[in-house]
Amino acid sequence: MYNITVIPGDGIGPEVVEASKYVVDSTGININWEEVNAGASVLEEEGTALPDKLLKNIEKNRVALKGPVTTPVGSGFRSINVELRKKFNLYANVRPVTAIPGIFSRYPRMDLVIIRENTQDLYSGIEYSTDDSSAHAIKLVTREASERIGRFAFDYCGKNNRRKVTCVHKANILKLTDGLFLESVRNMAKDYPDIEYEELIVDNACMQVVIDPGRFDVLVMPNLYGDIMSDMCAGMVGGLGLVPGANMGDEIVIFEAVHGSAPDIAGRGIANPTAVILTSAMMLDYLGEERSAGIIRRAVYSVIKEGVWITPDLGGKATTMDMARAIAEYVNI
Repeated sequence: MYNITVIPGDGIGPEVVEASKYVVDSTGININWEEVNAGASVLEEEGTALPDKLLKNIEKNRVALKGPVTTPVGSGFRSINVELRKKFNLYANVRPVTAIPGIFSRYPRMDLVIIRENTQDLYSGIEYSTDDSSAHAIKLVTREASERIGRFAFDYCGKNNRRKVTCVHKANILKLTDGLFLESVRNMAKDYPDIEYEELIVDNACMQVVIDPGRFDVLVMPNLYGDIMSDMCAGMVGGLGLVPGANMGDEIVIFEAVHGSAPDIAGRGIANPTAVILTSAMMLDYLGEERSAGIIRRAVYSVIKEGVWITPDLGGKATTMDMARAIAEYVNI
């Protein structure tokens, strides 16, 4: 039996996480879901958005499935996502972006993975004001973290039958910080002669991905570029509601979809559960349940391609749980 920490989150989080649990349970895998929440609703109840009992539960179970959490803009509590990544040293954000049959896209063969350094860069949150009219943010990059994410990207290729790593940077302008990141990944490439390696400046990389995503396989980059590019790529295959993700460390992994909490549709039962369900499939891969993970992915693709039990954002009329039940039925065919 697997003990998994579940963080329902805010907004549509509880709905899509419940749908994902339903689909995973339909595989017959014995999972004990231990629910401990975080976010805006918890802040109101407990005075903190990130309670100690959640941190202790994650430390115990080592694997968590997380729904989206609302992050205030410009004020309020700091990002729960960033805090969890820093607390547990979840240094690799992994976002596979794959075109799904049945979803209109100009890129039907898109299949790439964005690996983003998850603990440094501008997301370190080191900011200060010198006066009322200026503010500063520090872009933190270290050799250790840069080499670590570079090694992770090359190892990911070896474990997942990928052929090439593209290092994305802005070292032509940010010569010290991005220069160090680029140098570190380049040094790692020397240890993997069987994997093709290339380097692209971030603005050019974005253009090349839009022109021909098929030329890319695994892209590794600093934190900010990875955040932006992964959302761009998600839009190329139909939107954030279709893309899974994971925050990975050496000992602890938190699986969470790319999309936000969408409070405007919360409670209406129409949120698309695809991203979180595919995220749960990534979780099963990590647990060594690759067969069940593959079955879930094929079930998701079948339901979407069939086009009947899909949510309104995909052109259907099904509820979140209607879609989850249809996917579960395909799991058991």
